[in-house]
Formats: sequence, structure tokens, C-alpha cells
Amino acid sequence: MRSYQLLFRTREFTPLFLSSSTHTVAQTIAGPALATLVYRATDSPLLSAVSMFGHSLAQVLGAAFFLSGADRLAPRATMTGISLAFAGGAAVLALPGLPIWAVFVVLLAQGLVASLGGGVLWGLLNEILAKDGYLLGRSVFNMMAGIMQITGFAVGGVLVAVSSPRLCLGLSAALYVAAAAGLRLGLTRRPPRATGRPSVSATWRTNALLWSSRPRRHLYLALWIPNGLVVGCESLYVSYAPQAAGTLFACAAFGMFVGDVAVGRFVPPALRSRLGVPLLLLLAVPYLFFALRPALPLAAVCVAVASVGFGASLVQQERLLALTPDELGGHTLGLHSAGMLTMQGVSAFLAGTVAQLTSPATGMTVMAVASVAVTLCLARGLRQ
Repeated sequence: MRSYQLLFRTREFTPLFLSSSTHTVAQTIAGPALATLVYRATDSPLLSAVSMFGHSLAQVLGAAFFLSGADRLAPRATMTGISLAFAGGAAVLALPGLPIWAVFVVLLAQGLVASLGGGVLWGLLNEILAKDGYLLGRSVFNMMAGIMQITGFAVGGVLVAVSSPRLCLGLSAALYVAAAAGLRLGLTRRPPRATGRPSVSATWRTNALLWSSRPRRHLYLALWIPNGLVVGCESLYVSYAPQAAGTLFACAAFGMFVGDVAVGRFVPPALRSRLGVPLLLLLAVPYLFFALRPALPLAAVCVAVASVGFGASLVQQERLLALTPDELGGHTLGLHSAGMLTMQGVSAFLAGTVAQLTSPATGMTVMAVASVAVTLCLARGLRQ
């Protein structure tokens, strides 16, 4: 499938796309708002970074215990429930006087609930479009994420400036409810893709099976670590430029949009298969300039150029699906999503720690150097 027109004519793609877009806007508005709220209360780059990405740390628990549900639960009901759970969490976070420890308890609960989300969503997309259409469909979702993040960061930045972070969290809760309604009304009821009940043992068996293949191991590591370390850089935007973090987030989203359009729609397959490593390097190298503590205009350019490299994940996901049986599609993509989000949370913690001890610019530089080093270590295995 190589046509956007055919893509949107596919039954169920449009409601899934629109509901996911709404969910993304809600997350985008909530993240910087919560980071700002925590930073104002604590004056800590570490806690600010962890509040924005720390819920991703719970993904590792989901990947270890719950991921078998990605193919064994009904997609519509599961995705609707996840959006409603996020709505409840955002409403709690918006409460005045909520202690900082309670903020992180809510984030942990959201992370556990979300641990199924990636596997169910991408498994359903693969089911709706089949493997020949998955790459184009996923690129459209990524492009949508870029556009919605630009919109969300712009709206959220204005609301934080003129009102309060809590208003942003309340708006986020309403958008999560709208996403849940779109999923419930727009998708048909589908049976689970795999038989059997979700269980810890089934999760571990399938994880072991997926990890047993050396080519899949290299792809998973490439999907998890280099871009996770760069997200650690992104987690420091609020402490690097407290009054203009929304600008940096919007520039990052724009760069990601450009990369996904180019890789998903215009790069021919023969060339695309060779772009994985160069794009991973592009993702990290511009952040090395933060060692010079650039002013906002140059920092925004570096962020936008670097984020084009996020297109590497499309190349790696296409190869990963080609190496995986169809009945394990949801679990395979869920493991990718859970590992990626976990690494993002770990990187946010590491970046925040370095920034706490030194400065946000130093933290971003250290994360970029680590990302380049990991990419170079994985390069040979990815090219084979």
C-alpha cells in the first residue's frame, strides 16, 4: 500500500487515527504542564524530568508481567479502558495541593496501565492494514504525533503562561475522555488475535522467544537505547529554557514529522533499509552542540534537525515485523513500545541526575555522547 488515499479508505483506520490523535494531544498538553508544576514546586531538574517521562519506567513491569494481553485481550475494550484510566489520572494530577509523592504514585499507575497500550494499538493497526500497509500507516501515525505535539505544545505553552498547569491537566483529562468515546464508537468489536488467557508465564515465554533471535535482539536494542537516550535530552528542555520549553518541544515534533514523512512515503525500500544507522547518528549528533550552551534560536535548529533521525524507528520496525509471525505481532510491537518507553524513563532519570549535579546543557551533551556510542556499537549487527 503506497497511497494515503487508499490508507484512509481502509475500514476502521480513520477512527483509530483520530482517537489516537486526540490521546496524543492530551499527553502532549499534560507532560510539560506537569513538569512545570513539579519544577515550580521543587526547583529540581531531576524531579521535573522524571515527572514528564518517569511513568515510562513502569513499562518494564508491564513488559515483564502483562504484555501477553496485547494479543489475548479484545482491542476495542482494552484501548477504551486505557484512555479512561489516563483521564482519571490527569484529573487527580490537576487537584490543588496534591503532594509530590502522590504525583509519582499516579504516574506509576498510569505507566502500568499504558504498558498494554502500544502492543494493542500497533497490533490492531497491523491487523487492519496487514504487513504491506503497516509501514505507511505507522508513518502517518508518527506524522500525526508530530503535528499533534506541535499543536499540543503550543496550546499547552500558552495555557501555562496565561493560566496555570492545572488547567492544562484538566483539559488533558477531557481529551482522554473524547479519545475513549471515539474508540468505543468508531471501532468494531474484534476478537483477540491469539487464544488463551493473559498470564505472566505466557508473557515470559513469548518475550524469551522474541529475544532468542540475534537479528531481533539487535533491532530491539536499536529501537530502545539510542532514541531513549535522546529523549533524556528532551526531558531537560524545561530546565534548560524554562520560559521557552514549548518552543523546543514544538521544534522537536516538527523534525520528527519531517523524518517520518520522508522515510514512510518518499524513500524507496532499497535505500530505506540502509538508512537505519545514519538516522540514529543524526538523532544524537546535533545535541553535542549543547556543550556550547547555545541560545534559543540555535538550540531550536539543533533540536529540529536531530529529531528527523526518529525516522530510524520506521526502518527498524519494518524489519522487525518481517522477522516475526503474524500471531505475535501485537506482543512484538508491544515489547518494542514498552522497552522504548522504559528506556525513555531511565534516560530522563539519568539526564536529570547529571543536570542536577552539573547543568541541563551538560546533561544533554552526556546523553548525546552515550547515544552515539551505542549506535556505533550496534552498527555492525544492524547492517548484517
